[in-house]
Amino acid sequence: MNKLLHLGACALALAVSGAAIGPVFADETCNSPFISSLIKGQERYLHVWTLGVVGMGDESDKLVTIDVAPTSAQYGKVVNALSVGGRGEAHHMGFSDDRRYLWAGRLDDNKIFVFDLADPAKPKLVITIADFAAKTGFVGPHTFYALPGRMAVQALSNSKNHDGVTGIAVFNNAGELLSTHPMPVTDGGDGYGYDIGINPKENVMLTSSFTGWTNYMMDMGKLVKDPEAMKHFGNTMAVWDFKSMKPEKVLSVPGAPLEIRWSLNPEDNWAVTATALTSKIVLVKQDSSGQWQAKAVADIGDPSKIPLPVDISISADAKHLWVNTFMDGTTHLFDISNPEAPKEVYTKKIGNQVNMVSQSYDGKRVYFTTSLLSNWDMKGDKDDQFLKAYDWDGKELVEKFEVDFAALKLGRAHHMKFSADAQKADLGD
Repeated sequence: MNKLLHLGACALALAVSGAAIGPVFADETCNSPFISSLIKGQERYLHVWTLGVVGMGDESDKLVTIDVAPTSAQYGKVVNALSVGGRGEAHHMGFSDDRRYLWAGRLDDNKIFVFDLADPAKPKLVITIADFAAKTGFVGPHTFYALPGRMAVQALSNSKNHDGVTGIAVFNNAGELLSTHPMPVTDGGDGYGYDIGINPKENVMLTSSFTGWTNYMMDMGKLVKDPEAMKHFGNTMAVWDFKSMKPEKVLSVPGAPLEIRWSLNPEDNWAVTATALTSKIVLVKQDSSGQWQAKAVADIGDPSKIPLPVDISISADAKHLWVNTFMDGTTHLFDISNPEAPKEVYTKKIGNQVNMVSQSYDGKRVYFTTSLLSNWDMKGDKDDQFLKAYDWDGKELVEKFEVDFAALKLGRAHHMKFSADAQKADLGD
């Protein structure tokens, strides 16, 4: 493993002039609350972690950088594509707490790549971690969640039998493994993992659950016809003491709860998730006795048709939630000003399939990509592989540009992260 000097001082991003402290900071609104140098104005670049495809371009997974500044002569254009070699099921990314470095993982070969964004137009690969499974026993590094001076990596599977029992690995910012934390398997725990969401004010970490390598690397058509395989999806969320990294309670959340989004209002102490298989919005909050509970509060589309809710994005004011349904290529906007009773207020078909959604901190720009997993994406002419950018005026999504990843021979467009010009002063306070 390559070594780096310590990658900057911790940036806790919690103390703000006497205000209540909570997970209130973000740019695309769904980052770790421990990330500093936040983009609250116009983002300049959009980085897309992209899956290589046999017979397409160099066939390699790559980090693709797009200029998204409307005043730029290269607006909507690819300005850089950095291949990392091989195809290992590129999936999710996350910034280090100082936002200088972008961590990205692959779900199949378990490699982790760390990119230096000192020049965000031309990211540089500075660390490759190739022994994640060997050192941790975990497989499928999925969520990269910044902690002060560290990176928490939620895995999806394990190296023993490739089912969904897994855990969290914590690295320092130089890429050195510090600790591992198994997902709970007692008191109702199924041991599965997927996403991480932390509320520092309450010292609470939530984790969600998905499925193991055997399932997520299987062809979707084969998977849904295999009754035994369909039994092996997560049905829980876990509530952890964040400081001790110890699970305290397991919540029953049937149907593979995926992304976790805490309200960004400092006075709020609730989070939401969406369940892939049962098509529900689930609210996680404390009851009158202070105990954390989870309950389904809304349907997403027609659950009987299994539209497969995937990514979600909460607005900075915690009044709206974008929810993508993969199978029908549709995005749904819910009014969640009353989180106990979300109401769908807008829908738009983005393509034959849609997966990831990221919105700017001000909510005026929304971006979508299409790839879910290489073996789960649509087949033939329905296999859309693009990024689309929209302006949101509060009533309608207005398309601004599209980048066709297949036509450009780049691959399958998956996860997105924003960055700004290195010398600009439009980073947050």
